[in-house]
Order: sequence, then C-alpha cells, then structure tokens
Amino acid sequence: MSQLEIWLLALALAMDCFTVAITSGIIQRRWHGRTALSISLSFGLFQGLMPVLGWMCTRYLHGVIESFDHWIAFGLLLFLGGRMLFEGLKGEESDHHFDPSDLKTVLLLGVAVSIDALAVGISFACVGLTSWQQLTYPILIITLVSCVLALLGYVLGLFFGRGLKLPAEPIGGLILIAIGCRILYEHLVV
Repeated sequence: MSQLEIWLLALALAMDCFTVAITSGIIQRRWHGRTALSISLSFGLFQGLMPVLGWMCTRYLHGVIESFDHWIAFGLLLFLGGRMLFEGLKGEESDHHFDPSDLKTVLLLGVAVSIDALAVGISFACVGLTSWQQLTYPILIITLVSCVLALLGYVLGLFFGRGLKLPAEPIGGLILIAIGCRILYEHLVV
C-alpha cells in the first residue's frame, strides 16, 4: 500500500468518528475537556485496534468476521440512535438523556464506529502485510487521523450546537441510525 492509499483509507475510516463526534458536541453545547479527550482517544484507539484484530484473526477466521461485522455495527448504532431518538422525543427535560460524557456510551460508540475497521485488517492480510513492522505505520496513521477528526468533529458540534435551537438529541439519534443504515447498505448492496 502506498502512503497516499493509507492516508485516504484513514480518512475514510474516520468519517463515522467525525460525524458521531459532531453529534456529541451538538448535544453537549459546552466544552467538556474530559469528554473531548475521551471521545477522541476512544474513537482513535478503537479505529486502530480493530484492524489489528482483523489482521490477527485472518489466519483463523478468514471470511467469518467480514460476513457479519456490518450487522454488529448496525445493531449498536440502531440501539444507541433509537435510544437517543426515543429519549429526545419524550420531551421530559428532567430525565437523563443520551450523555456523550458517559464513558460507557463513548466506548460503545467507539466500538460501533470502528467495526468496519475489522474488515480493513482482513484486507491488510490479503494485500500482503504479513509482519508487525508492515502493519505499524498504517495503524498509527488510522489512529492519529481518527483521533484528530473526532476532536475536530466534537469542537465543530459545540460551535454549531450553541446556535441551534433544534432538539439535538433526536437529531443525533437519527444521525446514528443513518450511519448504521449506510454501513448495512454498503455491505449488503454495494
């Protein structure tokens, strides 16, 4: 793989991180350094970890993970998005709604947006990346780009969220559901 291909791959993988981070920023509407850091690191680390897992499992489970990874991502995003949508439409401000500062939520989102990266790890093995030395550079770039774009998305979400008087939680839920549907569509149709 060329360096350009690795950077483009990293950007493509980070787009879901970017979108979900924007949603988190819109929901929070105020800067929370801990949340920004946890979103950025969680999304980046899971995006870097999943290709490694896919690459390692290729020898043992070739084709199995790829056959259902999209269903896992779809299910997680549908669950989180549906919960956000339902909670946001209830309209009861006293209830605890979707909380992007909750570490469990951030970790679950990190897994959900990085499931596709398992398939990337499988493809790394298929294109001849056979050693840890060959795998290190692409993984570092994927992790770095995902961290940076997640942080940028969170900041952009904060910026736009302050001016919006829209119900951010239901909109965020719809965005997560749309990302899940896109992942499912790409794997089943395209």
